[in-house]
Amino acid sequence: MLMIGADLMPPLAGLFVLDFSTLLPGPMTSMMLAEAGAEVLKIEPPQGDDMRRFPPVVDGESAAFAALNHGKSILSLDLKSAGAVAALRSHLERADILIEQFRPGVMARLGLGYEAVRAINPGIIYCSITGYGQTGPRAMEAGHDLNYIARTGMLGLSSGGATHPVMPPLLAADIAGGTFPAVINILLALRQRDRTGEGSHLDIAMADTPATFLWHAAATRAATGAVPRDGAELFTGGSPRYRTYAAADGRLIAVGALEEKFWQAFCTAIALPEAFRGADATPREAIAAVAERLVARPSDHWRTVFEPLDCCVCVVATLDEAMAEPQFIQRGLFQAGAGKDGSVSRAFVPVVPQFRR
Repeated sequence: MLMIGADLMPPLAGLFVLDFSTLLPGPMTSMMLAEAGAEVLKIEPPQGDDMRRFPPVVDGESAAFAALNHGKSILSLDLKSAGAVAALRSHLERADILIEQFRPGVMARLGLGYEAVRAINPGIIYCSITGYGQTGPRAMEAGHDLNYIARTGMLGLSSGGATHPVMPPLLAADIAGGTFPAVINILLALRQRDRTGEGSHLDIAMADTPATFLWHAAATRAATGAVPRDGAELFTGGSPRYRTYAAADGRLIAVGALEEKFWQAFCTAIALPEAFRGADATPREAIAAVAERLVARPSDHWRTVFEPLDCCVCVVATLDEAMAEPQFIQRGLFQAGAGKDGSVSRAFVPVVPQFRR
């Protein structure tokens, strides 16, 4: 949510965005630009964005589509039709930003590639979001988030192994590798255009950015020569100080007590024997000892123990609990809205920097 002073104009007010993208990365990019004040025109094929058919559907509309595309104008157009480029010309002439998410070469074949659009509008910021980028041997290969984090090695750091494979709960490549780099680079390109008057073509590859999440594994590999082990490193479950543990009621406790002061406060709170607190105990022994202490009591007990300690330990929240969390409500992370049946639900609101005097 964009929160600004009453006398401040939204930072992207006056900018016009043409969005040719579908599904998640591109539409979330244009949504965040719209939240910052930009005008967005979404170009959809006659059959509509595939996201319109994603469940759950409420009152005939996909909740996922509604969350990503509220506040945008929509133009239905067959880009393969003979008059498509002509129909779009007035929009192309005044656009500041164009977002597309086709495989490399598709927009060019439609007469809407970067060079063609640049000839109409030299100042255009043209943002292409693809799986593997505009170049490279995999540039034309199909993929989704799971494929991108699998190829970069990120999934292999905490996959659960062959006997208990785990699906990651977040679309890291789509959002952190697609949307966020797109928004950041669009803003950088606008700044550059302010100085030079020139537009640019941004090549955003969803498989590129997840590699930055491997910073610790890569540093460990470079320093020791050892290949990081699946689920056994500092941030993937190999340390007793940074992992999840089960409570007696089956809820999970998230322990992030990396620093010594937090670790010692945590150990004291659960009455962990001294033998398992220091370097004399192996990580496996310490993990087992901590697990034995935490599973003896239900999560509500541990919640009351850890809340006042401020030692980087908390109960893993359900989505409903997160939506009711006063911290997130106060900061506007989830926005209440009434459905047609009168029920109240909360929807995601993108976090855009807050502008204050």
